[in-house]
Amino acid sequence: MTSIDADRCPTCGRELSSHDRHVLFRLPEPVLALPEHERAARTWETEALMQVEGVGAFVRTLLPVRLTGGHQVTFGVWLGVRPEELQRAFREWWAPTYSDLVLDGLVANDVPPWGLFGRGARAVVRDANALPYLDSSADPELTRVLGEEWPHEAVLAALPA
Repeated sequence: MTSIDADRCPTCGRELSSHDRHVLFRLPEPVLALPEHERAARTWETEALMQVEGVGAFVRTLLPVRLTGGHQVTFGVWLGVRPEELQRAFREWWAPTYSDLVLDGLVANDVPPWGLFGRGARAVVRDANALPYLDSSADPELTRVLGEEWPHEAVLAALPA
């Protein structure tokens, strides 16, 4: 007779607490490519907005991914935007108009297991108290990531422990 561990997933064997996760990318990939000693002098940033001289402008966004079994992983990814879009986002971030904010840009992180770096995306505000969500894309792969349900064991295996 086999015992069942109520804290473990019967499908993949991982702890159930690891199934609904938030994975936060600390910096956009192009910023990570800079030598660390150069970053501070070239960077203007808040918790969710960043511009790095000679590299680009970025807004932190959320990428929700539905997993089998009713689970979800939400990636905190950076969206590369035009500098004027970053300025507009900064003006609206704490204003009543924040809930209407829509941003178009390029995913600035390599999201496991799909990659996605450089894919075009649109971010919208779903909750006035949260970061904008990646909502749609003209890119077929990102559209699949946003719209499909993924095997949780495959996605969780690709994430850092």
